[in-house]
Amino acid sequence: MSEISGTAIILADDFVNGDTCKTTHGLIRKSLRFDILGVVDEKNAGNDAGDGHEKSIPVLASVEDLLAQLNEKPKYCIVGIATVGGVITPIIVKHGFAALKLGISLISGLHNFVGEHEALIRAAKAGGADLIDIRKSKPRSELNFWTGSILNVKAPRIALLGTDCNLGKRTSAQFLVDKCLEIGVKAEMVFTGQSGWLQGGKYGFILDTTVNDFVSGELENAIVHCDREASPDIIFLEGQSSLRNPSGPCGSELIVSGKAEGVILQYGPGYKYFQDLEGIRWKLGAIQDEIELVRLYGSRVIAVTLNMNEVPSDKGKELEHRLRKQLNIPVINVLKDGVDELMPLVKNFIEKYKKV
Repeated sequence: MSEISGTAIILADDFVNGDTCKTTHGLIRKSLRFDILGVVDEKNAGNDAGDGHEKSIPVLASVEDLLAQLNEKPKYCIVGIATVGGVITPIIVKHGFAALKLGISLISGLHNFVGEHEALIRAAKAGGADLIDIRKSKPRSELNFWTGSILNVKAPRIALLGTDCNLGKRTSAQFLVDKCLEIGVKAEMVFTGQSGWLQGGKYGFILDTTVNDFVSGELENAIVHCDREASPDIIFLEGQSSLRNPSGPCGSELIVSGKAEGVILQYGPGYKYFQDLEGIRWKLGAIQDEIELVRLYGSRVIAVTLNMNEVPSDKGKELEHRLRKQLNIPVINVLKDGVDELMPLVKNFIEKYKKV
């Protein structure tokens, strides 16, 4: 699918206030694969999604309204909503149907495939557009099994893990890559989710659609190719879910199979329960326990990055200082303060790795 690129609009559902539009936010921030022209979002029509990102991205309530303002037809329409269970919601059908009938191909990273949805298939045929499901797994004949070739990788690896889903692991990883490149450190990110691919990631795979026996091998293969082709000074590995999320524990592969000897842990101190599991009141573990679990897996947490969504704005700095004192490692609010403070730590990590 590497040839898929060009102009695009995004389908969202209350991207300003909702937690399910992380793909939308990621594409608004940055995409090397798509030129984002606008957002369809019924609840935020009239806003500019590019505010704060030094760009103009209009938000309209329908595909037709957006195209009328743009005065051009984009090549693609991207589903920017990560629904619980990956289901195709009525809002996606409504606006996806409209885009397809106008000849705009629909791209989705949901678990349920748009290419198997009867109404969307009819609309695609009527408009001469394509239905593109990027979460479809590769044939088993093309999947890689873990071989141990990770032992020959020269670049050190830092994994961006989290205490839960949807906390900003990918965003923090991209901020780190961008800052490294800015200061002359050759950095790459290995993506493990659909948003990383949509944003133009060159190395990676979509972990949660890969047959379990091949997850470690696909991870290793992506890291090996990144190391051989790009010769980076450092590789950041994008994590998924969390080590202890009961609905989908994940992350140990990055440490054990990907040999990530350092971890930056994304933490949401305002959350009490795992997201989407509030109804059964499944509590998150203590941050200290998560750090210890990483150590037991054979790596170490070198910094904590914060998601402050559920923390009152007047309590943020106080909480940050308290965590720094408790954990005795850097604790950073990435969206507010950037990642400058982490650069000496990253450089030191690279130098120590060279000496091993």
